[in-house]
Amino acid sequence: MTIAPGGTIGIIGGGQLGRMLALAAAPLGYKVHVFDPGEAPCAGDVAAAVTRAQFDDGDALARFAAAVDVVTYEFENLPVAPLEALGDKLRPGTVSLAIAQDRAVEKRFIEGTGARVSPWHAVNCVEDAVAAVGALGLPIVLKSRRLGYDGKGQAWIRSADEATAAWDAIGRQPAVAEMAVDYLAEFSVLVARTVEGETRCWEVPRNIHEGGILRRSEVPAALPASARVAEAVETACGLAKALCHIGVMAVEFFATADGPVVNEIAPRVHNSGHWTIEGAETSQFEQHIRAVVGLPLGATGLTGASAAMDNLIGDEVDQWASLVAESGAHLHLYGKGAARPGRKMGHVTRVKR
Repeated sequence: MTIAPGGTIGIIGGGQLGRMLALAAAPLGYKVHVFDPGEAPCAGDVAAAVTRAQFDDGDALARFAAAVDVVTYEFENLPVAPLEALGDKLRPGTVSLAIAQDRAVEKRFIEGTGARVSPWHAVNCVEDAVAAVGALGLPIVLKSRRLGYDGKGQAWIRSADEATAAWDAIGRQPAVAEMAVDYLAEFSVLVARTVEGETRCWEVPRNIHEGGILRRSEVPAALPASARVAEAVETACGLAKALCHIGVMAVEFFATADGPVVNEIAPRVHNSGHWTIEGAETSQFEQHIRAVVGLPLGATGLTGASAAMDNLIGDEVDQWASLVAESGAHLHLYGKGAARPGRKMGHVTRVKR
């Protein structure tokens, strides 16, 4: 099913990813209707309509579905069951969502496709955390199974007597314990896939994190040969196919001496793909719109020799005046409220021709 220009795309979630999806939909002739519980979601500033309701409000979701032609989502921490009210209008479907939002389920799925993850252990109580130390060795990291992002819901265990403190630090909630990965670099593969199974990827970016938050993405990626990027791309495409995913999906990898190791899946457009707005022939946001409305996918080649995207976190957004004045800098501000430590307020991309 192809939705012709003039149609309306529903986006669940009103954050910066929804905002950039709406901006990408407009040149193709589509309107956007945002669904979000917030009083002033930043995506609402550039949307034709906004429904304010809770994400688990099945009646509101059903009315929302009736008002749009197709529905997508901009983040994965959503209750899955109420989304059944959207029927076959939801792209990607709930399979990608349900798997990606639970780290234990996600790891079992990834391993089931033959891809590699760091050795791990399910943790449901403090005794499990202690057992994980014995099973995996040290150091290990505890990660909450749900709702963790940008380093939240994580705690390191570097000595055996830290297991209880780490369990307390993540709120004593179901978690996974992962063996520390001796990695040489971090990178991600961005995959776009249509209903018919057409698949395209972009140049692989190298990602630099600080405090669990993405600081910078660079293409072409300076990665060691042992990263085996072609293998990682094949793995990411295989994961998208196994999920019957529609739209853009990001797969984050560790580059190790023994090859690529999957860190996690994000079943949506992704921070490490923001550089594609100016740095690729088709941005990840336009590509996602194309996939969910049934248009052919666009070319993904670089528009220059290289590109680098830097996040503006917290009060770094106050640099906006100098960034606007900088030749070759492409500034994106998300229209959020007050800047807080760790809050992504915008990004800037520089493309070298």
